[in-house]
Amino acid sequence: MRKRTIKPLAALALAAALLLSLLPVSAPASAAAPQSAMQSYVEAMQPGWNLGNSLDAVGQDETAWGNPRITKELIQNIAAQGYKSIRIPVTWDAHIGGAPNYTIDAAYMNRVKEVTQWALDANLYVMVNVHHDSWVWLSKMENNRDQTLARYNAVWTQIANAFKGSSNKLMFESVNEPRFTDGGTTDEGKQQALLNTLNDSFHKIVRDSGGGNTARPLVISTLEASPSQERMTATYNAISKWNDKNIIATVHYYGFWPFSVNIAGYTTFNAEVQNDITTTFDNVYNTFVAKGIPVIVGEYGLLGFDKNTGVIEQGEKLKFFEYIGHYLKQKQIATMLWDNGQHFSRTTYKWSDADLFNVIKASWSGRSATASSDLIHVKKGAAAQDKSVTLNLNGRTLSSLSVNGTTLQSGTDYTLSGSALTFKASRLSQLTSSGTLGKSAVITAKFNGGADWKFNVVLYQTPKLSNTSGTTSAFSIPTAFGGDQLATMEAVYAGGGNAGPQNWTSYKEFETAFTPTSGAIKLQPAFFAETNDGSVKLTFHFWSGEKVTYTITKNGSNVTGTAS
Repeated sequence: MRKRTIKPLAALALAAALLLSLLPVSAPASAAAPQSAMQSYVEAMQPGWNLGNSLDAVGQDETAWGNPRITKELIQNIAAQGYKSIRIPVTWDAHIGGAPNYTIDAAYMNRVKEVTQWALDANLYVMVNVHHDSWVWLSKMENNRDQTLARYNAVWTQIANAFKGSSNKLMFESVNEPRFTDGGTTDEGKQQALLNTLNDSFHKIVRDSGGGNTARPLVISTLEASPSQERMTATYNAISKWNDKNIIATVHYYGFWPFSVNIAGYTTFNAEVQNDITTTFDNVYNTFVAKGIPVIVGEYGLLGFDKNTGVIEQGEKLKFFEYIGHYLKQKQIATMLWDNGQHFSRTTYKWSDADLFNVIKASWSGRSATASSDLIHVKKGAAAQDKSVTLNLNGRTLSSLSVNGTTLQSGTDYTLSGSALTFKASRLSQLTSSGTLGKSAVITAKFNGGADWKFNVVLYQTPKLSNTSGTTSAFSIPTAFGGDQLATMEAVYAGGGNAGPQNWTSYKEFETAFTPTSGAIKLQPAFFAETNDGSVKLTFHFWSGEKVTYTITKNGSNVTGTAS
C-alpha cells in the first residue's frame, strides 16, 4: 500500500462522525443553489481526481512515497477517463530556502508549473495547494507565529507570481486540512483565529499579485477540512468578510468512521452510514451552497483504503460510492476522488478495480441499482436451497441476469417479485457443481441504466482454525477459510470486558488489529500492545454467516492459541 497520511483527521474529528450519526437528518433544500459564476465553475469541474502521494510526498522528490514521476500521459489518461478537474497536492517544505526570503527552489517550482500546464493543456480544471506543510510546519504556528506567517506569505507570494498568467481554470487552495495543534492548544476559537490569519494573508497576497490572480478562484478549507457544523460556520463567517465572489469552500469526507475503517461491527452500508452522508451534506449545502458559496469535496473515499482496499467488502464499498455520488450531485457539490496510486495505475493507466470505477462513473449522470449483498453463499454438502436478495433498484429496472454470457431464464433459474430476487437452488447447484471451494461463478445483473451489479456465487465450508503459538510481534492463526471471507473479529477477556485497542467495542478494527492472509489470520502487534495478559476469547465472523471462536493466552510477549 502506498503511503497516505490521514494528517491527524483521526481521533477527535473521526470520532465526531459517531456523534453526527445521532443527529436528525435535515430536510433537503427545496430550491437549487444560486447559479452564480462560481457555482457554474464548480459544477463544470465535476468530476475531479486527486494526484495524491506525488508532489505532496514528504521527502526529496515526488517519488519519495513510492509513486513514479508524473508523466504527461498520466494526466491525459485521467482526462480520457472522463474527469474534468484535477487536484495537484504540493508539499513545499523541503524545497523552501532559509529566512528571510524563503526562496522556493527554482527546479521544483518549474516542475509544479510543468505538471500544472500538462493538466491545463488537457482541458482540466486544476487546483494547486499548500499540502502536507499543514502538519509539517504550519501546525506549529501558535508558538512560532511570526516566522510561520512570514514563511507562508513568502510561499504564496512566489506561487502567485509564478502562476498569475495562467488560465482561470487554475485555482489556488490556501492550505490542506489546516490544524494548529502542535502548540498544545485544543481551543477551537484559537485555532480558527490562526487559520483566519493565514487565509486573510493568502487572499490579499493573491489578489494584489495582479494578472489573472485578481479574479482567480480561491479555495478555502475548514479546520482539518472537517464538515462539522461549528467549523463550517466559522469558515463561512470568515469568507463572508471578504465580499469576494470568486471563493469556493472545501471539506473532505471519508464516510461514517466505523464503517470507513470497519470497526464496531459496521461491516455493511446500513442506514446509519447512509444517514451520515445525508446529514453531513445537507448541512454543507445549507451552510455554504444555499448562501451562494459553492463547495468542492476536495478529497473523498474510505479511510480503510489507507491500509488495504479490502478492509470494506466489495459490495458494501460499491453501495457507499454509488450513494455518495448520487447525493452530492443532488446537492450541487463537486467531488474529487482521493487516489494515492491505489486506484488508477500511474504506469498502466488502468483501474485496479474496474467495478468500482464503473459505479463512480455511472454516478456522474444518474443512479445504479445495487443489492442487499453481492454474495450468494452455498454450503458444501448441505441440501440445495433457493437464495434471495433484495434489489435496491434506485429507479432502474432489471434487464437481464447472465453467467459467462449465458442468459439466465426467469422462472427456471430465478424469480423476481418486486425487489425480491430469488436464485433457484437447481441453478446454484449447477454453478457450484465443480465442488471447488470459493467463488464458483459470477452472475451479472444488467439494468436499463447505470452500472452492472455482480453476484458472486461462493461455495464454502465452515472455516477451521488450528492451535498455534507465537509472540506479540509475530502471531498468526492457521486458518482453512473453506472458501469463506472474514468480515470482522470480536475480542473479549475470559473474565469479562473488551480486549485490545479501542476497548469501547468488542469488534476490532480490520487490518489495524487483525488481518486475513493466505491460510492464516494475523493478529497485529497493535492488538497485543493494548491487550492484558491472560485469556482472550476471539469470535471470527464470516460473510457466510458462520461464526468461529478461538482462545488466545498472552503471557508477556508469548502467545498461545487454541481452537474451540
